[in-house]
Amino acid sequence: MYAVIKTGAKQYKVTEGDVLSVEKITGDKGAEVIFNEVLMVSDDKEIKIGKPFVDGAKVVGQIISQKKGSKLIVYHMKRRKGFHKKTGHRQNLTNMKITKISM
Repeated sequence: MYAVIKTGAKQYKVTEGDVLSVEKITGDKGAEVIFNEVLMVSDDKEIKIGKPFVDGAKVVGQIISQKKGSKLIVYHMKRRKGFHKKTGHRQNLTNMKITKISM
């Protein structure tokens, strides 16, 4: 059984037992998070596709840790003008373990 969920303006294909990094979700280590924005659910018998979300479907995950992602370097330069600017960014992430998928 697998599902496609939407969180943090991104979509993820998940199965039970998966560990994934998503954009930061508030909560402490060990807290449960319920994802109600399920776009698609599939099991051995049938596939349910939502318009835009599947009614009654939910995915339950558990927070493993809160961390920061790798650093991105953003560099701007205009040639022949002497202009250059270097900035960086680190995204806050949450490690999740998917514990249950229900239709």
